Amino acid sequence: MDLVGLLGFNVFTGVATLALITLGLGVIYGMMRIINLAHGEFMMLGAYTAVVAVDAGVNIWVAMLVLPPLIVGLIGLLIERAVIRFLYGRMMDTMLATWGISLGLIGLVTTLYGNVVRGVSTPVGSFEIGRYGASLYSLVIIAAALAALGGMLALLRLTRFGLILRATMQNPRMAAALGVSPDRIYMATFALGAGLAGLAGGVLAPISGVSPAMGAAYIARAFITVLGGGPAIITGTGLAASLFGTINELVAFRTTPVIGDVVLLLAAVLLIRVLPQGITGRYLRRSL
Repeated sequence: MDLVGLLGFNVFTGVATLALITLGLGVIYGMMRIINLAHGEFMMLGAYTAVVAVDAGVNIWVAMLVLPPLIVGLIGLLIERAVIRFLYGRMMDTMLATWGISLGLIGLVTTLYGNVVRGVSTPVGSFEIGRYGASLYSLVIIAAALAALGGMLALLRLTRFGLILRATMQNPRMAAALGVSPDRIYMATFALGAGLAGLAGGVLAPISGVSPAMGAAYIARAFITVLGGGPAIITGTGLAASLFGTINELVAFRTTPVIGDVVLLLAAVLLIRVLPQGITGRYLRRSL
C-alpha cells in the first residue's frame, strides 16, 4: 500500500506538471491559433527570473510565484507589439517568427548568464508516505497547477474581460462592431499566455536545472497535450494532462523516464489518430 500511495502521489505530480507547462501554450495556440515555438523559452525566462530574484535577496515565494508571470507577461506583450501583431492569420509566418524569437532568447540569455546550469533551492522539505519519502514541493506544484486552471476558468467564465476575450476570438469583426478593440484583446491574450508560461518556469525552477536550453525539454510535451486536449482550453488541458501524465508516470515507474516519454508520444499519436480534433473536439464541446 505504501508503494501504491507513492505511485499515486507521483501520478498527481506528473499530471499537475504537465498541466502547468501546457496552459500558457493552450491560451496562445488554442485561442489565437498561433504556433508559439518560443513557449519553452518563455518558461526559461520565468525560471531565470526566479533565479536572479532569489540571488538578489527577494523572498523565494515571491521570486517563484509572482515575479516570473509578471516579467514574462511583459516580455510577451512587447514581443506581440513588435512582431506577432503583424502576422495574425499567417500561421507559417508566426511559426517561423516565434522560432526565430526562441533562438534569439536562448542566445541573449547565454550571453548574459553563460551556458551553465543554475538552480533554486527547494523551499520546503519532505514527508513520509509509509516507508517512502516524498517531496513537499510536489504539493506546491499541484497547488500551482490547480490555481492556474481555476484562475483561468474563473477569468473566462465570470469576468467581463473573459467574455470579451472569448467573443473576440470567435468573431473579431462582430466584436469590433460592438466597440471592442480586437488588437488590444490579442495583445492581452498573448501576454496572458506568456505570463502563464513564465509562472510554469518559476514554479519548476527548484526541481529542474535552469539553463538557456531548458525549454526544449518541455515544448514537445506541451504541444502534444494541447493537440490532444482539443479546442477547450481549460477542460482540454486538464483531460489531456491527466491522460498523458498518468501514462507517462506509470510507464516511467515500471521502466525508465525515457521509455515513459516514448510511450507518451505513442499515446498522443494514437489519440490524435482516433480523435483528430482532440478530446474536447469530440466530447464536451461547450466546455471552456
